[in-house]
Amino acid sequence: MTSVIALWKRRLGKGFAVPYSSATAVLTAALIHTLRTHLKQGGVIAYPTESCYGLGCDPRNRRAVMKILRLKGRPQKKGMILVGADFCQLKSYVAPLDAGQWQKISPTWPGPVTWLLPASRKAQPWLRGRHSSLAVRVTAHPFAAHLCRVLGMALVSTSANRSGLKSARTYAECSNSFGNRVLVLPGLIGKRRKPSAILDLATGTVIR
Repeated sequence: MTSVIALWKRRLGKGFAVPYSSATAVLTAALIHTLRTHLKQGGVIAYPTESCYGLGCDPRNRRAVMKILRLKGRPQKKGMILVGADFCQLKSYVAPLDAGQWQKISPTWPGPVTWLLPASRKAQPWLRGRHSSLAVRVTAHPFAAHLCRVLGMALVSTSANRSGLKSARTYAECSNSFGNRVLVLPGLIGKRRKPSAILDLATGTVIR
C-alpha cells in the first residue's frame, strides 16, 4: 500500500488540487496497472465525484467493500452505490430493463442522478444490503468516468467521510481523514453542492 501511494506522490509532487485534464493525464499506463493491482488486492481508493470525494473499490471484492464500511462506520444493510462510465459497466448488476423503464432512466444519464433498480443475482448482499434493488449511476464527472473507463469496470462510490460527518471535498481533506488506509487520487470535485438525487424506479419515489 505504501509503495502505491509513494508512486502517486512522485508523479504528483504537491499537486493536491489539479484540473480534470491534468489529473486524467496522470493516469499513465504504468499507474493504471498499479491501480488495477491495488483494487484486485482489495484496496480502497478515493476519487473526485460530482459533489465530493468518494470512496471506491472493486464491487466484486467483498473484503474491499467491508473495508469501506469499516472506514465509514456504515452498516452493511444500507447498501452501496455503483458508478460507471456507461450503462454497459452497470447492467450485469441489475435485472434487464424494458423499453419503458429505459425511457425514464436514459435522459438522466450521464448525470448526478442515482437510480434504484432491481438487482440481478450478480449484485451480492454486500452491495445491495437488505434491499432487492441496487443503486447505480452513470457519472458525468470527467475524472470519475475516465477512471471507470480505463479500469474497465464499475466502481463502488460512497461519500468519503465517517457516517454522519462532513464529506471530504479536496485531496488534502481526504488524505487527512484516511491517511495511508486509502489511495487518494488527485482532482477537483464537480460544482454540485448536494449529493446526487436518488430515484426509485419501481415506485417513482425521490429517496434523496
